[in-house]
Amino acid sequence: MNGADHLLSLVSGDVDKEKYQDLNWSGSFRDYLNKVYENPLLARNSWQRLYDMVIAHGWDEYTEHKDRKVRYRFFSDPYGDGTDAIYGLDSSLMRLVDILKAGAFGFGAERRVILLHGPVGSAKSTIVRLLKRGLEQYSRTPEGALYTYSWKDPKTGELVPSPLHEDPLKLVPEPARSKIVDELNERIDRGYKLRVTGDLNPYCRRMFEDALRRYDGDWMRVLDDIVVTRMIVSEKDRCGVGTFQPKDEKNQDSTELTGDINYRKLAEYGTDSDPRAFNFDGEFCVANRGLIEFIEVLKLDVAFLYDLLGASQEHSIKPKKFSQTDIDEVIIGHTNEPEYKKLQNNELMEAFRDRTIKIDVPYNRTLRNEIRIYEKLFNERSVNKHIAPHTIEMAAVWAILTRLEEPKRPNLTLMQKAKLYNGKTLPGYTDDTIKELKEECEREGMDGISPRYIQDKISNALVRSGASHINPFMVLSELESGLQHHSLISSEDVRQRYRELLTYARQEYEDIVKNEVQRAISADEEAISRLCQNYLDNIRAYIQHDRIKNPFTGELEEPDERLMRSIEEKIDVTESRKDAFRREIMNYIGALAVENRKFDYRTNERLHKALELKLFEDQKDSIKLTSLVTNVVDKGTQAKIEVVKQRLIDNFGYDEESANDVLQYVASIFARGDAKEA
Repeated sequence: MNGADHLLSLVSGDVDKEKYQDLNWSGSFRDYLNKVYENPLLARNSWQRLYDMVIAHGWDEYTEHKDRKVRYRFFSDPYGDGTDAIYGLDSSLMRLVDILKAGAFGFGAERRVILLHGPVGSAKSTIVRLLKRGLEQYSRTPEGALYTYSWKDPKTGELVPSPLHEDPLKLVPEPARSKIVDELNERIDRGYKLRVTGDLNPYCRRMFEDALRRYDGDWMRVLDDIVVTRMIVSEKDRCGVGTFQPKDEKNQDSTELTGDINYRKLAEYGTDSDPRAFNFDGEFCVANRGLIEFIEVLKLDVAFLYDLLGASQEHSIKPKKFSQTDIDEVIIGHTNEPEYKKLQNNELMEAFRDRTIKIDVPYNRTLRNEIRIYEKLFNERSVNKHIAPHTIEMAAVWAILTRLEEPKRPNLTLMQKAKLYNGKTLPGYTDDTIKELKEECEREGMDGISPRYIQDKISNALVRSGASHINPFMVLSELESGLQHHSLISSEDVRQRYRELLTYARQEYEDIVKNEVQRAISADEEAISRLCQNYLDNIRAYIQHDRIKNPFTGELEEPDERLMRSIEEKIDVTESRKDAFRREIMNYIGALAVENRKFDYRTNERLHKALELKLFEDQKDSIKLTSLVTNVVDKGTQAKIEVVKQRLIDNFGYDEESANDVLQYVASIFARGDAKEA
């Protein structure tokens, strides 16, 4: 097999001839009626189809701080392998799906413009992009199939498609159509009712009337001129999805939404009021039976907004020189806060405000979700440099802190508030109090640093770093240097506050790496086990008022109070509480013995932590970590440091270079601590 044959064999497996024929099906109007009788959902309107598309992917229910929430799997971007997955906006997405459901059921939302409102970079465009891409893919499935029709030219036999790719059932006169729809509704069980409303568009109405005259009013013969075809939603092919973006005010023209005269055909038909001399190719026409997106909708000229009013409330548009034309589409716009404030202050826009349903799309306020946003872009598959542990986490910590309001409660820091939102527990804070914290701050998440800024600075760190890795300090430094020229920071006070919050992020990182190095130093399981057994022997003797045998001299001695307290103090067990703590441990061991189970220190989180810290304290001096700062390390110490470094690599995800950096940094912290104590 030569190279060409080999490459063609790779392609042939992905070309499904049967599927192609199914997607390009065509048949008579009678054939379509057979299909719609078998599957009445073919006659759904745009709201019903969009709602079913989202629901078809399923959902997961969960409770967060006593609030029931739903995570719709569709917004994890199933068609794009998670590239546009949305994290941390479940409340906003729940509201969006509720609106789609209300529109599908005909409760009034279908006569409104959905307005996504939020700061820059809060995923408003991504939400709409997912819906558009979803519609395209859904229309290719048996569940999401929809059909349109074309007219057969009586002279040439050429097929002329319906310019608004309307539902073939609209060809049925209204009284008979209602009977058909009623029959179809008896065959479905979706909660909502099918609704095929509105008249044909001007072009198809003209073709229909010409055909009636040609066949002396025989409606059944008119249907012989109709060819029904499968409709594939495609933004690139301008079918079922429309996008409109405002331009310079002098160049805005409402015909971009409703279509314009075809001057080439004007000479043929003689008048610009003949629908055959008109191009029904405006964005409203293109998006019929699907979805239209208005980018920065509130930047539109007033004339455009008038078109929006009719399109939403009346489900109709007014092309030049023609009567109102019925449309069926979901209208979604998005805007940022300054533009929305202008709308609120403009009395002339009252009618538009009344026809919009606003959905706030704030920045994410949960650390774990913010981390996921960056990890989908910066990961092992996409980045050829090692990203040291906590690098993305610290950038995300800072981003979250900039979006949170200062807590009004005493003794609660901003960092603690961020941790509470992220699922950590603090004494005195229950789900109820955390819910109250959120309710106290209605605007929380509407200000702060955009994820785009974080992504740009991580990217800068990756490009500028001469090392084989990047670490949190490199990224935090990039974040700080970029603040000076950040175009969206409104005042020097805000800029200074963001710098202070970077200090909080650095302090958090210092605490984390100190803990990791401590755990790496004290990760000798045998040593911890021996220390634990020694501690248990001593507290058993203490509780039973007994003495303990010295393993070296063989003599009986009093329990080692100094050893016991050195461990207990690591977890803040006070002198007055030591007896209760020791009894608690012994009672737990006794209960296990009754069940023929053996005590394992790993099952007691507090004791495990105390043992690790004690072992670290004992081994810290023997390892002489601070000697790294002076670059004077003897062979014995170096060997121990290499063991610690390998544990950092194996257990915490560092590479050789980043592990060295962390050890150097923690060594400098301990050196500063030693200097202070001296």
